[in-house]
Amino acid sequence: MTRAAPLLLTMLVLAPPAGADDDSAHYSRCMDQAVRNSAMALADATGWTKAGGGAPAEHCAARALVGLKRYEEAAARLDALARGASTPSGMRGEIFAQAGNAWLLAGKGAKAAASLRAALVTSAGDADLFADLGRADAMLRNWKDAVLDLNAAINLRRDPELLVLRASAYRALKDYRAALTDLNAALAARSGDGSALLERGLLRRDMGDVGGARTDLTAAQRNGSPVVKRGAIEALDALKE
Repeated sequence: MTRAAPLLLTMLVLAPPAGADDDSAHYSRCMDQAVRNSAMALADATGWTKAGGGAPAEHCAARALVGLKRYEEAAARLDALARGASTPSGMRGEIFAQAGNAWLLAGKGAKAAASLRAALVTSAGDADLFADLGRADAMLRNWKDAVLDLNAAINLRRDPELLVLRASAYRALKDYRAALTDLNAALAARSGDGSALLERGLLRRDMGDVGGARTDLTAAQRNGSPVVKRGAIEALDALKE
């Protein structure tokens, strides 16, 4: 989950209880610990919640659960927190966005889409939200919706990664020309990008261009991340069959 939320500290400012300074410091320590030692942070947050720590304690617990890869539990708690009566309305969108990211990590596309759409109610100009919603749609194989959401993201921020994501949706829809346009643009902006080369190799394979596919997949294997390299090797092996 990419969205940490130091902004949740504003909850302590909006309604400062006795000892608010201590609570603010506790929250900062807990969130930092959630990254460095998630199990310790979860134990801390659990005790803090029982002692009346409220929304900040709940948020730290959810972040710790993400660190422990207990994504579904984290997402459910974040969704509940976003809807909670004690959560300021101005914070709901950010927390729903975090829930959406956690649902994505849990592989729950439909729940991710629901949380992300709730986040967009208050943050309609957020390119990251539209991109994440596109990923959720892709997880559900709702390719047309994925293209629409990625169109919105790219209109807000023309990012090579987003072009590659949209190209994969276009390829699933067999709109090969649009996919190739996006991939060529992504590679023009970021020469040698492994993800773009992998996707273009897969696209060229689907288009029947075996030589072009092999060239791109070999380059992706050389330039990509471990995940990209594995995908390129698998695709190259398939070409040999």
